[in-house]
Amino acid sequence: DLDFKVTKEFDKNQRDYLLKEKLRVIKEELGEVSTKEEELNELRSKLDGLDLNDDIRSKISNLIDRYETLPIMSPELNMERGYIDTLLSLPWNINTLDNDNLTDVKKSLDETHNGLDEVKKRIIEYLAVKKNTNSLKGPIICLVGPPGVGKTSLAFSIAKAMNRNFTKISVGGLDDEAEIMGHRKTYIGARPGKIINGLIKAKSSNPLFLIDEIDKMTSNINGDPISAMLSVLDPEQNKYFEDNYLDLEYDLSNVMFISTANDISRIPAPLKDRLEIIKLDGYTEYEKLDIAKKHIIPKLSKEMGIDNIVFRNDAILSIIRRYTKEAGVRELERQISKIIRKIVTKKVSNEIKNIPTVTLKNVESYLGLPIYEISKVEDKIGLVNGLAYTEFGGEVLPIEANYYKGKGNLILTGSLGDVMKESASIAYSYIKANAKEFKISFDKFEENDIHVHALEGAIPKEGPSAGIALATSIISSLTNLKVSSDIAMTGEISLHGDVLKIGGLKEKSLGALRNGIKKIIIPYDNYSEVEKLPNEVKKEIEFIPVKNYIEVYKIIKEA
Repeated sequence: DLDFKVTKEFDKNQRDYLLKEKLRVIKEELGEVSTKEEELNELRSKLDGLDLNDDIRSKISNLIDRYETLPIMSPELNMERGYIDTLLSLPWNINTLDNDNLTDVKKSLDETHNGLDEVKKRIIEYLAVKKNTNSLKGPIICLVGPPGVGKTSLAFSIAKAMNRNFTKISVGGLDDEAEIMGHRKTYIGARPGKIINGLIKAKSSNPLFLIDEIDKMTSNINGDPISAMLSVLDPEQNKYFEDNYLDLEYDLSNVMFISTANDISRIPAPLKDRLEIIKLDGYTEYEKLDIAKKHIIPKLSKEMGIDNIVFRNDAILSIIRRYTKEAGVRELERQISKIIRKIVTKKVSNEIKNIPTVTLKNVESYLGLPIYEISKVEDKIGLVNGLAYTEFGGEVLPIEANYYKGKGNLILTGSLGDVMKESASIAYSYIKANAKEFKISFDKFEENDIHVHALEGAIPKEGPSAGIALATSIISSLTNLKVSSDIAMTGEISLHGDVLKIGGLKEKSLGALRNGIKKIIIPYDNYSEVEKLPNEVKKEIEFIPVKNYIEVYKIIKEA
């Protein structure tokens, strides 16, 4: 009975195989499928057309020979064919010729992006050294800045200016190193990693390769892609990059890698060590105005088939000030797009014959009531303007304090992080230690609870640079001293009242400018950075450097 079952199963399989072979032969005779011979000729023809070294040519040739011997029903057949196709698709030794005319490159970059002189200077330097030496390893540049400042579009413009092919991958949220290094081809569904796939798309061995959102890579129980990325971005290692799927070395040293990040502090330290950080800060109002006139409006007009639309300067500034609150220009583009769409709709519906000029008076009719009104914070006891540096750019961070009968507790609210809570404790201890200086009776500390709150409580806040603002809000509350709403301040405080250096001065000052601040108190060690700030910021805002908190106290008393 067992022998009969086995024989029956064997006969069925043999019958199925014969029928499938007959079907294949019939299809071949009808011309519906190509013969394996034609397939092999095509693969060998592709191999002959590639510029390969002898080792790689020999390996691919052996793979094609092995593929020829595999039976049609072999489960390995498709896997081997996929592997051979990947190897033949790679741009081995195919390179585009860089545009070495430095004037052309600079002109091309100036046409697409306003400002950003440091980035442009770095690209020009790279090309100059390459032209002079005729060989140079690709630099690993990291563009860091808030969303909407043009990091990705700048990378694309650099590729165009240099005459390089452009390819892009996003690594935000990636937590599996196989996404970078590929899977071993013995696994079912194996495929090469994002780097090799990117090169296949680029069709050249020296493209500009953009790695987006490098600060959002994660390492966890699933894997460690950050370590895998090190071998891609290290100039000493990437000449011998080996993808698990390829099982062959591929030279990445001619690739120009550019990565982007929103927050420099979130880039893992080993990765940061291999990157050349270039910061793209937020734009001033007048830089945004220039971008809107030269780039956004012409681009959107062309896309929507309306070429004679005019936006007055005061209308654009009104959109910037009252309908957007950002470091970049993404929201500005959305609002301008909304206006143009409404005009196009009216024109197509024959509601209007001529295209109207967009003026300050009619902005509201297109966009509705303003989203943001530049309303000044009132001068209140205990209320102080701090400055914060977020991944979306600089912002004014109002901090308020109040006190009431209690047992000398310090209560902190407003989604403060550990570092900021420590800053508040340091500020409180400093004030208690110097109570006489501020004319505060020590009984006030023992008999009252002090509550310090950072406004917009739902937004998490972290960092040490709110120290002097926290101290000022507590002193203001305890001494009934009003602090002018025209003043903002940023600086870390020590237990001895020293005002310590902070980061992100440019971003913070741009945030202050957007909110109508007139004076900013900054640490003395940051004063040298003021010279590099945009002229518009220096014209509108007075920067007051301080070394010790006593200087801050004198300024707010006199203001």
